Amino acid sequence: MKKMIGIIGSLMLISGTAGAVTPTATCVKTDNAEIEALFDRWNASLKTGDPQKVAENYLSDAVLLPTVSNQVRLTDAEREDYFKHFLEKKPVGHIDSRTIRIGCNKAIDTGTYTFTFADNSKVSARYTFTYAWTGDEWKISSHHSSAMPES
Repeated sequence: MKKMIGIIGSLMLISGTAGAVTPTATCVKTDNAEIEALFDRWNASLKTGDPQKVAENYLSDAVLLPTVSNQVRLTDAEREDYFKHFLEKKPVGHIDSRTIRIGCNKAIDTGTYTFTFADNSKVSARYTFTYAWTGDEWKISSHHSSAMPES
């Protein structure tokens, strides 16, 4: 019996240490300034007027919950369709307030922004961008934007 307990104990010890030597994911180092620059990159892509350039900021399976559409956009084609119409207004975004949270190969930028359009109209909205590290660049994994409920 003692021999059996010893064997079981040894097996438990071996199985416990096997998990300890499993390699862990390498977390890319980033900071608030780099995450802030991702909005600038996205905003610059808006200024091109090219919906495909804007859509390239997103993962292929990203979720877009847009400001001026009731349709959830889940594919590159759906996001391009949304931005095709949104870009007709020539939007320029400006961050009004933000909070950034950074994790292992992911980041969240949430706050408020204002869009100014070619006709000088403005829309203030709340936003959340979640970003994922792809191994060589940051991409938007989800983007929620909703107009402020109070003027």
